[in-house]
Amino acid sequence: MKGSLFLIPTPLGAHAPSSVLPASVLDRIPTIRRWFVEELRTARRFLSEAGLKGQIDSLELFELNEHTTPEQVAAYAALLGEQDAGLISEAGLPAVADPGAQLVALAHEKGVNVVPMVGPSSLMMALMASGFNGQCFAFAGYLPVKAPARREAIVALERNAARLNQSQLIIETPYRNDALLADLLEACRPSTRLCIAADITCPDELIRTKTVADWRQEVRKGFSIGKRPCVFVLSN
Repeated sequence: MKGSLFLIPTPLGAHAPSSVLPASVLDRIPTIRRWFVEELRTARRFLSEAGLKGQIDSLELFELNEHTTPEQVAAYAALLGEQDAGLISEAGLPAVADPGAQLVALAHEKGVNVVPMVGPSSLMMALMASGFNGQCFAFAGYLPVKAPARREAIVALERNAARLNQSQLIIETPYRNDALLADLLEACRPSTRLCIAADITCPDELIRTKTVADWRQEVRKGFSIGKRPCVFVLSN
């Protein structure tokens, strides 16, 4: 039987896999010997904690991240189908805002069975907790790095939120969180609502929804997100 590509979720924070992942995922992990991972060191730690302790040296681990060339991803894809393989990212669900999506696309081209498995999604958890429209939403991913272009993108997202009653989900590299927040508060109308969801599932989890006007007051009082994994959600 041709091998499948299993999309294996990982915890969002420093949790033991058994405290977050369902039994179906924990049962599957020890059966896979070939892995495509975003970062080797953290992948080894995760797999060891998830049921492969003492077996890491016997695994095939291939690094797939933003530095991996299309040619290398194609070479990885050539290995698919020989046996079951697993794809994991640094946190949460693989192939969502993650370079692993390239491998999934090639798996489909090859006719390899792709099996997504259940696990934590910071995007869906942020949307769930925001109080915004969960029936119509869009994931905008990362906005432009340069402030003028970023503010222009924010205005367009705010317009979509109002015109379509569509929740707009945004993520950012943690060290740019507060710069993004500053641009959101500058570009958006005072009545626009913003949910900030940081360190989801972690002990210092922060999930708050306020109007832009109220967030401006919080920032003036000294509020800062800091370098924490964060999802921003805009709504009208």
